[in-house]
Amino acid sequence: MYRTLAALSISTALALSGASFAVDYSDDIRKNDYKWFTFNLMQSIDNKIPFGFQDDTYFEMEFGGRSGWLDLYGYLDVFDVLNSSNSDRNKPEGSDDFADNFFFKFAPRVSLDGITGKDLSFGPVQELYISTVTNVGDNALFEHYIGIGSDIQVPWFGKMGLNTYARYVRENFGAANESEWDGYMVSTNWFKPWYTMDSGDFITYQGYLDYKFGASKISDGINRSTTSVEWFNGIYYHTPQWAFGYGLKYYKDMALFKDGGFAGETTGFGHYLSVNYKF
Repeated sequence: MYRTLAALSISTALALSGASFAVDYSDDIRKNDYKWFTFNLMQSIDNKIPFGFQDDTYFEMEFGGRSGWLDLYGYLDVFDVLNSSNSDRNKPEGSDDFADNFFFKFAPRVSLDGITGKDLSFGPVQELYISTVTNVGDNALFEHYIGIGSDIQVPWFGKMGLNTYARYVRENFGAANESEWDGYMVSTNWFKPWYTMDSGDFITYQGYLDYKFGASKISDGINRSTTSVEWFNGIYYHTPQWAFGYGLKYYKDMALFKDGGFAGETTGFGHYLSVNYKF
């Protein structure tokens, strides 16, 4: 299933035909600038984070935008924000157990169209980028991705991001692939308003698909996998100041940990509830 999903995202983009959807930066590099910023209260239910971190109420600061040639997305998650004994990430008093307190994702992309001032679009590809992702946890997780990205035009969805990266492992809880290039990732994301009300409020289908593959340095087929999938499908109700959402997420060997290995359950469906305050 997960191979089909990743292949479908790529083949859809390549198979589309028709006029190019160019973004012309020759006259003004800043004409498409924008920014957004939200505070989100999230509830995860039965998600498939390795080592049993399935249920938690956490705080998320999410941001993104465009400034000249720089396109940006990122978020900071602070776990167990309510210090609740019902959270899988809660540390009981006096316990020697530990869990991550936060996770940070930072994903800047540099527009090749923007820095060259040239129209590099073709077919459904609207714009090209040098794409990066950095993931950081507070307990020895630090990994980088770098590759080629694009914005593509897809029927019904409109503009979607499509990026392909190589993965560099800076820290990985002491695993043998630290300080190594290990694997690749293909990712796509979308934000599709599909119903607008008379009040101006609207409903979106938004989400992403990350497919990791070729991570063979420490894969053993028992505890660690060479491939991994995260596929998030969210339905959100948006007002000018708020958003309320439900997300269904499919995992396959989450974070390259084999389902049923020492990391526990890492494959299946999880649920997310979200209340977002927009700045």
